[in-house]
Amino acid sequence: MSTRDVEDAFRDVTGELVISRTAVSEITDQLWEQYETFTSRDLSGVPVEYLLCDGIYESLRRHGAKEAVLVAWGVDTEGRKHLLHLAVGNKESEACWVEFFRHMVTRGLRMPTSVTSDGAPGLINAIESVFPQSIRVRCWFHRLANIRAKLADDTAPQVIAEIRAIRDAPTLDAARAQADQVINRYRRELPAAIRCLEDDLDALLAVHRIPVRHRVNVRTTNLVERSFVEERRRTKVIPRLLDEKTAMKLVFATLIRTAQRWSRIAVSDLERHQLRLLRQELGIDPPPTSKEDTRAEETIAA
Repeated sequence: MSTRDVEDAFRDVTGELVISRTAVSEITDQLWEQYETFTSRDLSGVPVEYLLCDGIYESLRRHGAKEAVLVAWGVDTEGRKHLLHLAVGNKESEACWVEFFRHMVTRGLRMPTSVTSDGAPGLINAIESVFPQSIRVRCWFHRLANIRAKLADDTAPQVIAEIRAIRDAPTLDAARAQADQVINRYRRELPAAIRCLEDDLDALLAVHRIPVRHRVNVRTTNLVERSFVEERRRTKVIPRLLDEKTAMKLVFATLIRTAQRWSRIAVSDLERHQLRLLRQELGIDPPPTSKEDTRAEETIAA
């Protein structure tokens, strides 16, 4: 709403204004201060396991094309979901994403166990540059949509079902075996769809390195996408936001409220142990001492 819209919404039964334009501006100025505090807060106290990243395009200038707002969500070792960072990113270029990630790292963000993203080349390059030891997971939702667009209606249900079997396989080896079967079966008949499946296949299969119960939360960027639903509901009625500051206040206010309503995912002691071992295997965390290993095993057994 514009300042005038807010003023008009706060009139008494006689039609007199009950809130001034100055008061409205003061309230929104407080929101900008909250956003600036949010983007500079210490992240060292958030033990992030899973990082999920995406961008949404908004009209941030009075004149000009839409620009990307970059967003990062995280899930910590206790299963709590956090809105970690939010910033303007131009066209989702590699340089913008690298700056975005490094900003979080300088504020204490630890190396995540995995990072989930879509297939934007700049984003992928930035992930591999800033988080080289983390498992990079390609979003299955986007990939399935890309493959479906290359299939005829009569063949799509069977092929998509077989590809979903790759995603839902119990182990990494089983997923690779299923992927090989699908590729060999349809390579000549459906070359475009198979090329799409093979593109960045290792990142699609990487989700099978994550503890089984968490794969559904990590295999897509849907957590980020769902957070955009409320944001789009508010901005779709605005032809063009006045400027970058106005846009970021609105996006921040919407997403931070959404973040407060997310429920956590379940993380058992066994899964936390699996994640510790995975981080050690990736070289993110140092190997434990033998005493720490014994203590962890005794805790899980109990």
